[in-house]
Amino acid sequence: MKEIKAIIDGYDHIDHQTTQAALATVVRVEGSSYRRTGARMLVMSDGVWIGGISGGCLEGDALKRARLAIAKASASKITYDTTTDDEHQIGVGLGCNGIIDVLFTPLDFADTNNPVEILKRSMNERRQTHVLITVTGLEGDWASVKEGDVIRYTGADSLNTLGNPSIQTELEEKIQARITKGVSAPYQFASPEGQVLEAFIEILAPETHLVLWGHQYDVYPLTRLVKELGWRVTIIANPLKVNRKIAALADEVVPPENYTDIIFDEHTAVVLMSHDYKTDKANLPKVLATNVPYVGMLGPRVRSERIWSELAEEGYTITEDEYERIHAPVGLDIGAVSPEEIALSLAAEIRADFSNRDGSFLRLRQSPIHVRE
Repeated sequence: MKEIKAIIDGYDHIDHQTTQAALATVVRVEGSSYRRTGARMLVMSDGVWIGGISGGCLEGDALKRARLAIAKASASKITYDTTTDDEHQIGVGLGCNGIIDVLFTPLDFADTNNPVEILKRSMNERRQTHVLITVTGLEGDWASVKEGDVIRYTGADSLNTLGNPSIQTELEEKIQARITKGVSAPYQFASPEGQVLEAFIEILAPETHLVLWGHQYDVYPLTRLVKELGWRVTIIANPLKVNRKIAALADEVVPPENYTDIIFDEHTAVVLMSHDYKTDKANLPKVLATNVPYVGMLGPRVRSERIWSELAEEGYTITEDEYERIHAPVGLDIGAVSPEEIALSLAAEIRADFSNRDGSFLRLRQSPIHVRE
């Protein structure tokens, strides 16, 4: 999400009179690669680019390909194969041992449906999951779509531009499957009439939202770290008590009495870190009443267990499902000592939890690092 925002910002500052641009998008990955499907790179005709499609080994060639797409005024898909020993193949030196398809799409600034304009409209709708269908290949007679087009899926009717009911029906089924899995993937569809559509179905979830309930100094390094990750940060505290540095970094500061104005959703994590026992105790039931999947409680285990016990005595029973959402002590076991290290531990645990990972060493992982598409 941070990369998309940077691309949009760069796009908005292009001088249309002197500069042209193309968007490079990773639309298929087979095997290993540094970046996965959905990685993007905005390339300007003056040689400046924003974002990336690899760890650096493909960007130089991508610059040439993007300029060629601009010159031809048509999109093209290029396959980079790093599985061979051909020393002339771009990217072999990285040793990723994968195949990567990258779509290079020239951007027409006058077209309100060019890929970046569609991304802009999607990002303007706060806390929504979006589905984008990028046309990566066509065979047969297609009257209303071309390679490089992006369709923003808003329901079955949004696919009517394809003009092929059989492909639309199959595409709709795949879209619903992708929404359920929450993972993007490329597909190929063929109709009885001989039309073939290659498409990249992309699931764009909203940015991770971290809600910090507290105003003490340790909020600062945590906010600074996760903003670098591209997360959204909301601080619940009396605005008069929040350090100016922290307030400047956060997306918003909300007074405790207005916490219900905050959008709590399945992409939100809340951490209780007021450093006041009674305050955290009072706030825990409020957070558990929301649908957030992650609730962190700063402090030692004995402190949290005491809060749970006292709440039970007062008539508030924490259910088994609610216990599954609570992380106390908060963070991964990395030996963190300083506020900055604790922030790293906490952010890493949230990322692991949202990815359904356990946060252990990758060298001990038996299955592939990335989710199979």
